[in-house]
Amino acid sequence: MKKSFKFLTVVLLSAGMVACEGLKLGDGGLSKAPETSGANVETLFATIQDADKVLASAYYYLPYGLISPFDSKMGTDILESITDHYISNRHTEGNGPNDLYYTGSLDAKNGGGSEAYRFGSEKDYSAIRYGWLFLENADKIKDASPAEIARKKAEAKMCIAIAYANMFRYLGGVPLLDHAVQASEEMKYPRNTFAQTVDFIVNLCNEAAPDLPWSVSQVEDGRLTRAAALGLKLRVLCFAASPTFNSNELWHKDADEYTCYTNYSADRWKAAKAAADEFMTEWKKNGYYAMVQATPDANGLITNRAYRLAYRKGYYNRGTTETIISTRKSNSSEYHSMTKYQSDFGNGASLEYANKFGWEDGTDFPEDFDWENPSKAPFFISDGTIPGIETRDPRLYETLCVPGDVWNDGTVGRNYANHRYFQDNNPGFLIMKYILQRGSDRNVPQHWCLMRLPEILLNAAEAYNEADGAPSAQAYEWLNSVRARVGLCPVAEGMNKEQFRKALIHERDCEFGFEEFRWFDIVRWGLDDALTTPLHGLRSIGNKDSEATQFTFSVIDAYPSRQWWTKWDRKWFLTPIPASEVNKGYGMTQNPGW
Repeated sequence: MKKSFKFLTVVLLSAGMVACEGLKLGDGGLSKAPETSGANVETLFATIQDADKVLASAYYYLPYGLISPFDSKMGTDILESITDHYISNRHTEGNGPNDLYYTGSLDAKNGGGSEAYRFGSEKDYSAIRYGWLFLENADKIKDASPAEIARKKAEAKMCIAIAYANMFRYLGGVPLLDHAVQASEEMKYPRNTFAQTVDFIVNLCNEAAPDLPWSVSQVEDGRLTRAAALGLKLRVLCFAASPTFNSNELWHKDADEYTCYTNYSADRWKAAKAAADEFMTEWKKNGYYAMVQATPDANGLITNRAYRLAYRKGYYNRGTTETIISTRKSNSSEYHSMTKYQSDFGNGASLEYANKFGWEDGTDFPEDFDWENPSKAPFFISDGTIPGIETRDPRLYETLCVPGDVWNDGTVGRNYANHRYFQDNNPGFLIMKYILQRGSDRNVPQHWCLMRLPEILLNAAEAYNEADGAPSAQAYEWLNSVRARVGLCPVAEGMNKEQFRKALIHERDCEFGFEEFRWFDIVRWGLDDALTTPLHGLRSIGNKDSEATQFTFSVIDAYPSRQWWTKWDRKWFLTPIPASEVNKGYGMTQNPGW
């Protein structure tokens, strides 16, 4: 009998079978005892209903990218703040971007939880521990079939794999646990190499995939699937095969086998291509997954806004055919209220990011666009309504609040300088993604879409391009399908490998804004210029102080400045390991340059 998997509201209050108060691996995670009721293993795993609580906890601790009560990462700021896409002006105590990254003051002793990732304090090891706890005891369950137990064990393996994949992208190689840690055991967990960590995650995905369904019904929506296993495998292999980590030239003078492969091998891209083929073969055989498509109006036309709303459903709504991995913490539509207030500090996106979004037909926005004397309306053609007629890629409007668009509370966004509520140092663009335009837009259960189908398509196109040495017709088809969903023309044909790679990275920037892609793409492709080039904003003056429909523009320097612009060090590509973790002596070592 199938059961609804309501892990969102479950908190594990039993299973006191492991007295783990004495564990020392990590400031949080394994060093804190999550069990409180005193139940033993036999009691907890006597029924599938009780055992599901352990698995539910593994799910609960999976990565979550939005500002929420679950995570105060970067001092309740966003990862995009340390990229070229976004500028934080919070300047509040403990704000990571301003206190640690823009000033260059982050080190192995100075972070306090406001860094992008703090090894030992994050929740990944909690997910890993609960995953192993389930795996080690699932066979004790008496009221479930072998097939049901096998499936849930596969889900537990995937929870472990997702947690390690998250850790891996920030840190490189890490200590790999293959069991639920006991307080009585000797605390020796040596750091595994970069290659070993990749293999460990990939093997978990391979082991889990056969016992998982390709897709699930709405009743089971949110549970991990075979598509998730194959998709995560592809993500990790593409990341690992990328130039920063797969090169004969070390990415940092102190880089070693714990933070890269230390040599180049074309076989790594071939492995990624094989993973892409594996996913596509299963997809062709089983179907189900598809990008959410725009709906034509009464005249059979698809408007810019219709494309935009289809795109929104793909990243924002639960249970669509676009979602591959969905992580959840609450059913409340207010769970992301902290994200909504992200722009209450003069924060905003850079002009450099806004300029990446092309025109409505898919042609590029010109790099030399004359903002003081625009040859074409850069955002809206004024028609007396608010907003006017869109002129750019629909994803621009869904990702950023541009001058003249409705934002947050149904009024025109306060991102132009003479708006009565304009906040100093805002660079001219507010976040639209996840904040949206009206309260009614946010009146749905929340989730973090950790993986969407467009990522699979772009990762597959990337793997084909790099493995084959040039883009194939298939690689073009995958890339263009992502663009076609929002009404954009195909990219130019006849590209070489480097040109197609650049087009792919550009497409990822436009498709995955604020979904925690840009930082990792900068790192894995070694895009130093993205972090060393000073950023700009757009100063807009409206024809009204609250409901403006027409604007004049000028380019301004972004504030605050970043030490990276003049004193760049590639050590920033990986997060420092807190000195307190290294000094515990269980086997973790420091990352290059820290």
